[in-house]
Amino acid sequence: MATIVTEQDEMTHNGEELPILSASAKRMKIDKLLATPLPTYDGSVPGSYLWTKLAFWMIRRVSSVQFRTSSTSTAAQLSTDGAGAMCCGWHTNGLMDPLGIFLNHPKEFVVGARHDLVTRPLLGWWTRRLAVQPVVRKAELLRGGCTEEEAAQLNGRSLLALSSGIAHGFGCVLFPEGTSHSQSHMIRFKTGPVRTLLAAAALAKANDLPLPHLVPVGLHYRRREHFRTDKFVEFGEPIELDETSIPTEMVDAVGRGGWVEPPQATVHRVRDRLQAHLPALTPNTSTWEEHRALHLMAHAKARDAGTRLTSWQDEVLAAREVRRAWPNRVASFPPEPLEGDSLRFASEAAELLEARGLDGRDLGPKGHVLRKASLNRFPGAVLAVLTFALLFPFALTSLGVQIALGRLLGDSTDEGLDARTSFQFLAAFFGSMLVWPVVAAVWTLIAWYNRAAVGDFTGWGDGWLELFAASSISGLLMLYLLCFPIFWASGKAFAAAWDVWVDSKKAWTRARFPADQKAELARLLGELTP
Repeated sequence: MATIVTEQDEMTHNGEELPILSASAKRMKIDKLLATPLPTYDGSVPGSYLWTKLAFWMIRRVSSVQFRTSSTSTAAQLSTDGAGAMCCGWHTNGLMDPLGIFLNHPKEFVVGARHDLVTRPLLGWWTRRLAVQPVVRKAELLRGGCTEEEAAQLNGRSLLALSSGIAHGFGCVLFPEGTSHSQSHMIRFKTGPVRTLLAAAALAKANDLPLPHLVPVGLHYRRREHFRTDKFVEFGEPIELDETSIPTEMVDAVGRGGWVEPPQATVHRVRDRLQAHLPALTPNTSTWEEHRALHLMAHAKARDAGTRLTSWQDEVLAAREVRRAWPNRVASFPPEPLEGDSLRFASEAAELLEARGLDGRDLGPKGHVLRKASLNRFPGAVLAVLTFALLFPFALTSLGVQIALGRLLGDSTDEGLDARTSFQFLAAFFGSMLVWPVVAAVWTLIAWYNRAAVGDFTGWGDGWLELFAASSISGLLMLYLLCFPIFWASGKAFAAAWDVWVDSKKAWTRARFPADQKAELARLLGELTP
């Protein structure tokens, strides 16, 4: 039986603070978890082809509304051949982190996830059809969620299934930190992803398949908890495995269908290689205040050179270069705080802007502290607002319900700030399946009961429904189906109008920026770019 750590205790294990568990994570249904469908590897996807393709089609639609900009970069060509890929990133944005990798890597993925994602109502129904494999974390075990024997049985089953998928050429995402968090740097690495990868390598070697590789992934969000934030997914240089490091006894064991733990020394060696590469693809700062300071310095440097950082990707890379070139910087894990007067000036300036919802993008060209509103965007902004106004009744009745549900779930969750965007995403994803059919039926009934008024307004007469089909019934069906692209268009229009609102609010803030604070900001920036 596992040792139970109470809520009143320090919540540490081997000197490491354990994550606070949500109510959902504490409810373990071990029988249901052990009955989770296993992936299959004889097709193009590990789970149901229909539900997988439909899920990702919908995920792409939702992501295009949820994020204002999305970009990706690769340090090397991502493998599309028979070799499997284990993708490992830092984990600060819940469900959005693996989805960001899924949507930008060319491979189909076998998926491992926190156990309750396959037992929750509605979400669990879908994840089981995607063959998501549940995993018990150390925190759940130590807090009495299950016995050590049950955890070993479930994790062994899941990790072997994931390893088999990787060996057969699929991708996989596991996070070495083991939990989503709110730090500005990576926390202590767990060994689960590396153990899974080594088991996959042993299976591949046993079956004369290409050895899988390890892909470090940087996941960057401007403000992860905000709607319409910017996202940048960065794939680092793949880490290749040495065939000679896979023990023969491990190859024999997994070849017989059993789970065997890889040698600890090998696990630690591969983990250390990952730990040497992955933090560089993250903010890797001691605090978020330091992170904001570096980004402001990157903007100030570009301004001094007469250029601008026009994208989130450019800003991330420029801030990284500022950090990399920092004098006397000590490389450590976790990172040591940076020191120097320039950082102090940048921190004070960044906090002045942060207090009013501004950042380095709001700096003006050389000679101006804050930039003025651009009139070049005015026609597009007017068009976006007018389009949203035209579609407002449809947006209110469809998207409005989803927004309200997302805010309610995101603001009331006990998962932490890093899960807020996840709940907003799930509200949008499932809302389109549960809310839209009902709302479409309501709009269709409204049109039917007011068909005479619609005919008079359009000039089509009482038989206007038959203009679209052979009968009124068929016309009503077509009208019902037409509601769905209209709802989608209203969602896109809302997103565009939201961008106009945010940009206008920031322009107003810049124009009304207090004179004394503007003078102080100018002084601080002058210290950065004399």
